[in-house]
Amino acid sequence: MEDFVVSARKYRPATFDTVVGQSHITTTLKNAIATNHLAQAFLFCGPRGVGKTTCARILAKTANCQNLTPEVEACGQCDSCVSFANNASINIHELDAASNNSVDDIRSLTDQVRYPPQTGRYKIYIIDEVHMLSTAAFNAFLKTLEEPPPYAIFILATTEKHKILPTILSRCQIFDFNRIQPKDITDHLAKIAEREGIKAEPEALELIAQKADGGLRDALSMFDLNVTFSTDQTLRYKEVLNNLHILDYDYYFKIVDTFLSADLPGALILFDEVIRKGFDGHQFVGGLMEHLRNLLVCKDPKTAVLLQVSDAVKAKFIEQSNRCSVSFLLSALSVVSQCDQQYKMARNHRLHVELCLMKLAHINAALSLSSQNVDDDSLKKKVVESTSEPSLPQRPTPQTESVIDDNRTTVIPKSTPTIQRPATPKFAGGLKSVRAILEAAEKPEKPVDPNGTAQPTTVTNTNLPPLTAGELPQVMADFLRKRADDGLLSSTEEVALSREIAYQNGVMSLVLDNELQLDKINEIKADILAFLRERFTVEKFSIEARVAPTEVKRGPYTPKEKFEFLAAKNEHLIELRRRLSLDTDL
Repeated sequence: MEDFVVSARKYRPATFDTVVGQSHITTTLKNAIATNHLAQAFLFCGPRGVGKTTCARILAKTANCQNLTPEVEACGQCDSCVSFANNASINIHELDAASNNSVDDIRSLTDQVRYPPQTGRYKIYIIDEVHMLSTAAFNAFLKTLEEPPPYAIFILATTEKHKILPTILSRCQIFDFNRIQPKDITDHLAKIAEREGIKAEPEALELIAQKADGGLRDALSMFDLNVTFSTDQTLRYKEVLNNLHILDYDYYFKIVDTFLSADLPGALILFDEVIRKGFDGHQFVGGLMEHLRNLLVCKDPKTAVLLQVSDAVKAKFIEQSNRCSVSFLLSALSVVSQCDQQYKMARNHRLHVELCLMKLAHINAALSLSSQNVDDDSLKKKVVESTSEPSLPQRPTPQTESVIDDNRTTVIPKSTPTIQRPATPKFAGGLKSVRAILEAAEKPEKPVDPNGTAQPTTVTNTNLPPLTAGELPQVMADFLRKRADDGLLSSTEEVALSREIAYQNGVMSLVLDNELQLDKINEIKADILAFLRERFTVEKFSIEARVAPTEVKRGPYTPKEKFEFLAAKNEHLIELRRRLSLDTDL
């Protein structure tokens, strides 16, 4: 029985041309070999499974090949290529920095660099996961990396470039590997399936490519898994969907349709079906957010190319996108984004998602009502402008006439005719206007003096007692208690208002420790005044607070101060300390 080899190893690229999705790097490396411009230190960085170590091995094999092809590829037949294929090359060394990250490992490597290659042009060292080296190991490697022998080449590979010391980065040529596009992964999987005699639906391969998230090694692992799952060497979309535990596109298309038709029961039933299939609520919310993003992308043909799906699925996205307004999609994305951010903090995760679905099902109704209110406000503005009051003449100054009666002269103001203002027509402009009318009806009318001037209304309760300095400490204690009951009390204001407070001629004086207390007192001045007016007759009242830490009476704080404070009240403590040979911490 033939031993099984996973596809990631069996179909690992052996030449630059077979590397998938990294043409910008392979072309550069081929040109460097062809023109003999190879650097002495390379750094390959990028996400997992995109070909960093593979390209490092191909570069090492091609650089030492004795018979390069016209396409600048390794021949695969010379002694160097054969020994490399058999893992027996003495000029190419691989080091895993994850398990060999000490200074001694790097010193051993630098000792080997001193000896030139017996055969071939270069002695090449591939250090994988180089970010795992310790700081001391990096420093021990610096000198060798900066001035290596002319026959030595170092190829460093890492997934976490930010963890590498800048002094290392400055000594390397850096190559950034991209995530592989889903289309490139799909085409590669289709070639492998054809070579293995496996029938595969295009939708199934596209699903694997989407799930791989740009990593070809992950895609090949999932490909092997689904081939093993299949009983007839056929990859079907539905089976891959269930095997990889992926939520189908159709659920998101259906649930968006329920939002557009305001069908809340339908949305809740669909979500219940998703939960029953074993999917996590957070996973569903993330998929819904991506689905809404795809619909928004499809609103414009220029951005529709950003959609990495098959043509059949793209057509469904475009069709549903045409039935969604941009306002709906933006509002829905905002609601789902908030649900995603707050999901982990929610106690009842299912209810949290269901509340999100309730909001989404009523977005169109809310947008319609908002649009109606805007129209009403615009119409109201036009009506008011068309019925605006005519300009009134300036009110004449009252004239007087003198009446002489028994040697007395009395000045009597002449009566001024009242100017009748045309009534402004009232207009009910939606809910806002109704609310404004009701509030205006509840406000008491201001009294008007005989000359027609409105007088301000002041309500003063003269039955309350006046505020005295002796009552102020208890009043402030009651105020702090009320703030605590309301959940508004902070430690800063509690400390500030618990101090000795002076009160004279309506002025409350406070001496504070710092600016933080001063800012807090200024912030709650209005609350203090309102609280005092509920209990006392307060006509003129002000709060004067200043920062003077030296004037604040501070209680004992350190252990020594506490002991001296207690010893002043009980002198026996001094004798007790002497007999027990005790001491206080300073």
